[in-house]
Amino acid sequence: MAFQTEEMKLQCADFEGKVALVTGASGGIGLSVAEKLAASGATVVINSRSQEKGAQAVARLRAISQKVDFIAGDCNDYAAATDIASHAASINGGIDVLVSAGAQGSVPPMPFAEMSGAQLVSGFESRLFARIFPVHAAIPFLRLRGGTVVMVGTDAGRHPTPGESIVGAVGASVILMTKALAKEFARWNIRVNSVSLTLTTDTPSWDRIFGACDTFDAKLFGKLSQRFPWGRPPSAEEVARVAVFLASSEAAQVTGQTISVNGGLSFGGW
Repeated sequence: MAFQTEEMKLQCADFEGKVALVTGASGGIGLSVAEKLAASGATVVINSRSQEKGAQAVARLRAISQKVDFIAGDCNDYAAATDIASHAASINGGIDVLVSAGAQGSVPPMPFAEMSGAQLVSGFESRLFARIFPVHAAIPFLRLRGGTVVMVGTDAGRHPTPGESIVGAVGASVILMTKALAKEFARWNIRVNSVSLTLTTDTPSWDRIFGACDTFDAKLFGKLSQRFPWGRPPSAEEVARVAVFLASSEAAQVTGQTISVNGGLSFGGW
């Protein structure tokens, strides 16, 4: 970049020399977060289940910074999450920032009564464990010099719509764990926060929902997409701004909080 304001230089200094691990970062919110961290001076390690998508994301990130690495793995598998955290920590002796962003559910939103027992288990586990396994796996490396954790959750944990019983249960779990872990990790100088989403553009979920016309998802969320008080849903980039703020020293006194980035869809009487 040929020109930087003093504010931009200050932002870069905030993450300079730090290692940031972003899981589920081959697209959507995770990739947007990784882009901002890379632009702010961090050494960024991204993760994805797909080697191909990960390589595409790395190419995009290296247009911003050369301090980018990738490791493939499914964070819904604890052993894989441990390998991913260890790889990130090996770069500079620890992890300073963890953003646990990716956890696409194996079962889409659907009415509770229509779900099978196997779908109940799979729908819950695929969304929750991919978010919390990386946090647990990163603890030994975050403890070395203190750090910050940001989990990406859902406003369905506060205001579930029909068909989001399992999605909402996972969202509520992330909100509660954010509070509990912030208290537990404070002794190691580790802050824990989360961002809570609703419909968000420029994400794989948006593409999946509106890529078909006659699904339960498309009908349900098509109605919701018309109800944003500001006239439109937030973008992945707008969510990423909040996540990176929470990870930065600008939020040094913010921990245990869940910040909704939802364009006003879920507050008040909405």
